[in-house]
Amino acid sequence: MQLSAAAKRLLLVSTILGSGIALLDTSVVNVALPTLQHDLGGGLAAQQWVANAYLLTLGSLILVGGSLGDLFGPRRVFAVGVGCFAATSLLCALAPSIELLVAGRALQGVASALMTPGALAIIVSSFPEDERGAAIGSWTAWIAIAAVIGPVVGGGLLAIASWRWSFLINVPFAGLCLALLARVGSAGTVMVGTPARGEPGSRLPFHQHVDVLGGVLCAAGLAGVVFALIEQPRLGFASAAVLGPGLAGIAALGGFLAHEARAPAPMLTLSLFSRRNFAAGNAETFVIYGGLGTVLFFLGLFLQQVAGYSPLRAGLATVPTTVVMFALSRRIGALATRLGPRRFMAGGPLLMAIGVALMLGLGPHVNYLTDLLPALVIFALGLSVTVAPLTAAVLTGVEEEHAGIASGINNAIARLGGLLATAAVGAVVAGHFAGALDARLPTRGLSPAGRQQVAAAKRLTLGRPSTAGLNAAEATQIVSAARSASVSAFHLGVGIAAVLAALGGLIAAAGIQDPGRRRYEETAPDAGANSSARSTRASPAVAPSAASSESRANASTHSADDRVTRLLDAL
Repeated sequence: MQLSAAAKRLLLVSTILGSGIALLDTSVVNVALPTLQHDLGGGLAAQQWVANAYLLTLGSLILVGGSLGDLFGPRRVFAVGVGCFAATSLLCALAPSIELLVAGRALQGVASALMTPGALAIIVSSFPEDERGAAIGSWTAWIAIAAVIGPVVGGGLLAIASWRWSFLINVPFAGLCLALLARVGSAGTVMVGTPARGEPGSRLPFHQHVDVLGGVLCAAGLAGVVFALIEQPRLGFASAAVLGPGLAGIAALGGFLAHEARAPAPMLTLSLFSRRNFAAGNAETFVIYGGLGTVLFFLGLFLQQVAGYSPLRAGLATVPTTVVMFALSRRIGALATRLGPRRFMAGGPLLMAIGVALMLGLGPHVNYLTDLLPALVIFALGLSVTVAPLTAAVLTGVEEEHAGIASGINNAIARLGGLLATAAVGAVVAGHFAGALDARLPTRGLSPAGRQQVAAAKRLTLGRPSTAGLNAAEATQIVSAARSASVSAFHLGVGIAAVLAALGGLIAAAGIQDPGRRRYEETAPDAGANSSARSTRASPAVAPSAASSESRANASTHSADDRVTRLLDAL
């Protein structure tokens, strides 16, 4: 399929809008949870399931959504997902009870499972390889913006309107996304060439066989694992309500892989994992997103519960990370296409690890400009260098008819990596906090009320004990011990995250192969001279000064590229 430049721009904007409303919705709803619970009731458990019902259906069906995109065309399935997301958002906004709201959120997750893998599959099928890295970089940058403005938008909506607008805001953006998709296929005005399989106007046949058993096994397996990871922080790994679904999910995933190996038309082509970059890229995705999820989770808790930041201030603290990603992602994606992804995927995580390691210097009193900002900037540089090349490397070389399932696999692995790392590291950090708190308090001498408050603090991650009913001396002693134990536990958590990030870099260095550096005419001195001569002869109206200016601009660009290359090689 060949598309005009205008069509590719429209498709890129539509994928950004579709993916953006999903991330925006998650962030906005998280801010609105206390307000909607006050309005509809249901307590803490209801709040958790307003968020978790969405995560459960999205996580369990994302591979199915990717497979459907391969069967029926990514644009068609993506459009269905966007339309259903708008409809379910309206359902959530009109929900009269907490039970119906949770049901609506579960349906939103189903719609998001159709959208999420489809966005990258559309980019893969619409952009040639020499443009794909920059396109994925642009998509990454704008998605980061959507994630960071979510809390701000949510707070603004709650200040001027109802929590119901947290869902209604999705509807106009979804409508605009669908209008852009329709514009690409309308009247052939921007379409060039033949549409892809399953797209409007295509003459290529669909894959008629739908792997129903594979889809059921995959959805059941991921649902069990995701449910166990979601409920683990509340119930603990030893709970039957966690262990049972988790083991059942693992068994179902094992049955899914066995079935896919024998199925005549499998939902998941297992040969994808025989490709070195696909396998190594997904392994790196697992550990990188595990480290990323761990850092963001514990940093938010630490800033609020230990350093005394307000929720809004803690959310705004990470804005520089988004700004850096927005500024660099497209450029890094284009560079990785030209130079190969290996050095970016290896060097970027090491920069991330350095930034996270700097957070080991944070104490109970955090000066943002001197203590936290330098660490966040270095972390953001590493993240920017890593994400777009990683996504492109995983999908490069995957046949167009498998782009949806490949994107779904990468998304599922990223989500599972974040959930599993947060759960596992959270258990380690909670255990360390409890031990450190005991070590800092006398074994005897606490009042019954003091012992009760300490026990309650141990049940929280980086717990902040209440001092109600305690005398001043005991309250000061317990608060000081809890603060010191929290700092120690936070350092352990971010230390593990730094190790995970560095491990991702080592995986890339050992496992990723560059597909062979692309040679452009302007990169070779002789070719560049010949190209300039041909350009001057073909366009006599171009003044020598303009040609000279363009040459200097190209030289400056390649000089900057070379500096980036030398830095990554040094790392």
